Amino acid sequence: MLKLGVLDQSPIIPGETAPDAMRRTLELAKTVERLGYTRYWVSEHHDTPGLAGSSPEILIAAIAAHTSRIRVGSAGVLLPHYSPYKVAENFRVLEALYPGRIDLGIGRAPGGMPIASEALRYGRPKDREEHFAVMLRDLGGFLSDWMEPGHRFEGVRATPLVDTAPELWLLGSSGFSADRASELGGAFSFAHFINGDGGHEAVRRYFANYRPGPLGASPQANVCVIVICADTDEEAERLAASTDLRLLLLEQGQFRWPFPTPEEAANYPYTDWDRMRVRANRRRMIVGGPEKVRTQMLEFSKSYGVEELIVLTYTYDFQARLRSYELLADVFGLGR
Repeated sequence: MLKLGVLDQSPIIPGETAPDAMRRTLELAKTVERLGYTRYWVSEHHDTPGLAGSSPEILIAAIAAHTSRIRVGSAGVLLPHYSPYKVAENFRVLEALYPGRIDLGIGRAPGGMPIASEALRYGRPKDREEHFAVMLRDLGGFLSDWMEPGHRFEGVRATPLVDTAPELWLLGSSGFSADRASELGGAFSFAHFINGDGGHEAVRRYFANYRPGPLGASPQANVCVIVICADTDEEAERLAASTDLRLLLLEQGQFRWPFPTPEEAANYPYTDWDRMRVRANRRRMIVGGPEKVRTQMLEFSKSYGVEELIVLTYTYDFQARLRSYELLADVFGLGR
């Protein structure tokens, strides 16, 4: 049976505030746990007024405290900005509080504009790609209490010392993170919601080349995709129109534009180029009524060779977002 998880970016919709978005995140997490979803991941974005999720570690603690069974994790901690040692300690605290329920998803994207990255790194030079693999190895070492003999951090313990460890996932929208995950033993999640091309080959190569390592002992992969489900195909398309416009505006660098309403999307003066981009971005989305979406999601997961999808639902209206997740739970028989 196909397993479903949730990616939540804690969007701030017009007329609401960042605290409202945080409360929505907690409400959604409690709802999807009740519905039978298996994971709830939260993102990391910086200096992005439309998204409230800048600190996944803190949100994870709050979400796990308000739920009891669902796995809760980051999608993801942007490791190049931080010390692997501190990340390990943050997630050991979470694992101590909520053993067996924590996922540590790692990304390498900036998560914001260059000036925000500079503020996060606070004067440190930008790490080159080859250094990312070293940081991942060190993170795995801190979480497993084992460093290679002679390593400069040999004997340094990430506290608190706990008997369990979070699942370690590498997140990526290209083959780079898939290759690092297969080399180092981590799980891999492909961000189809960011890049609708190249994911199938990245996941195939991950499974083909996987070997156990400091990040894990067995292969595991899922794919994150935008899904908008409504009671009818027509209503889903109406809701998706505002998502189409939002993605188009983000591509154009208009990060501060509020989430558009379906009415604004219907009246927007699209150019021919805009319409081409909207069609292209639909490769990142699955849209429709329950049966249509179920069929397409099953075909999608089969094409990737995975048994779990992480669902990201963008809608202008929070109740429509909740309804989408409810319909998916029902049509896939989650929690039965």
